[in-house]
Amino acid sequence: MKLYIGNLSYSTTEEEIVELLSPFGTADSVQLIKDRHTGQSKGFGFVEMNDNSEADAAIKGLNDSNFKGRKIKLNQAQPREKSRNRRRY
Repeated sequence: MKLYIGNLSYSTTEEEIVELLSPFGTADSVQLIKDRHTGQSKGFGFVEMNDNSEADAAIKGLNDSNFKGRKIKLNQAQPREKSRNRRRY
């Protein structure tokens, strides 16, 4: 199951996300989204967990919890909508 994790501190690392999720199961991959020009974190990302029951437990245990001084959001990722007016530079 692909999870969305948001409202992260900009200093959060992928390793910290793996550690945060470890009591609930194994994070198979973590991708923190960064600004393409500056490389600065945008404060959200995506986590892939193969076991749906582990992913559900992580959502229940971590959504709206405090992590590094911020109240994080964790839920099932929604499919990306295609935008007609989006420009690529």
